[in-house]
Amino acid sequence: MVDEKSRQLTLFVQSKKVVTSFYRPSAARMMTTPEASDTSSKVGGDEGAGSAEEAYFLSDDQAHALAMAEETAARRGYRIRVVDVGKAGIFTKLVAEHLRGVERFPVLIGATGQRLEGTESFSEERLCDLMPTEMFRLRAFTYVKVRGGDLDRIRDIVLAYPEVRELHLLTGDWDVFIVLEFKEAHTRKRQVLQFVTEKIRGLPEVVDTSTLVPEYSVSKFPMQPARSGPGSPAG
Repeated sequence: MVDEKSRQLTLFVQSKKVVTSFYRPSAARMMTTPEASDTSSKVGGDEGAGSAEEAYFLSDDQAHALAMAEETAARRGYRIRVVDVGKAGIFTKLVAEHLRGVERFPVLIGATGQRLEGTESFSEERLCDLMPTEMFRLRAFTYVKVRGGDLDRIRDIVLAYPEVRELHLLTGDWDVFIVLEFKEAHTRKRQVLQFVTEKIRGLPEVVDTSTLVPEYSVSKFPMQPARSGPGSPAG
């Protein structure tokens, strides 16, 4: 199973520091009465005017990558620690150890050292690759042997079942390989075998089937959330 330690990722972003000098009225001035405000507005030397302040800004492309990573992590049960190297300060040594050779930001570091570098790397597929998650829908895998018949007809009949996610034609001892997925969170092996026996093995052309039902599954692929009811875990 995916342990807690491996569910922690670190995302390094690089903000830009700017110095602002635009006028901002002081809090005390904003609390004055309208009459007092009118009078003070005629005074040339306000202490709030002209004072410089530092601010940090994250570019939109980095902010978009950060939002994608956080949304994916939330769906798949991961946590992301965000480190701004633009404000690293005393963390410079720590940052340097993780970012040796990095030229583009943001950078997402996986639990085992894998990383995504640069905004163009932040796609749903690449993020899911760094965050494999348990599958909360039951999947099963069925091998099918066919005796003659029209394979196109068999394909069309089998693909019409919503439980069938994939169908592959094979060479060798088996003719067809089918990937099944059951939306009900509490589907049991008996129910899977009953489906295969009635819906697939019941076809006249099918002479044999062999079905594997995993005890535990993890996926790197993007997955739709289970729909068994409110509060169901998402993949």
